[in-house]
Amino acid sequence: MENNKKKNGFSYTYSAKEQAELKKIREKYAPKTETEDKMERLRQLDKSVTQKATVVSMIFGIIGTLILGFGMSLVMTEISEMLGSYENLATVIGAIIGVLGGTIAGVAYPIYNFVSRREREKVAPEVIRLADELLR
Repeated sequence: MENNKKKNGFSYTYSAKEQAELKKIREKYAPKTETEDKMERLRQLDKSVTQKATVVSMIFGIIGTLILGFGMSLVMTEISEMLGSYENLATVIGAIIGVLGGTIAGVAYPIYNFVSRREREKVAPEVIRLADELLR
């Protein structure tokens, strides 16, 4: 009987769920093929275009919103009353600052379009080359 155990050995079969998890873990450590590397590079290039445009437009939007809020606070709060005889001047300055901040926040989307278009033009040759290689 002991000889029979040594010949057959012990085997264990994992469930489908466990096998899927094993494959997923194995893929993390297995060397990537040339096709996978090119596809990953293509994804990174595409993501970098929108990511840079998003960051730049968010900066403009946030700064513009903060400036708008500061202008509104000059118009609507007691800050202008603290200035004494220049109370009306603070209201006018606050309105001007508010309009300036609103304008800066308002150009965030056109800036997004401009930056993404410019970045697409920069990476277009590389993206087209990689896509052509992968489509062959």
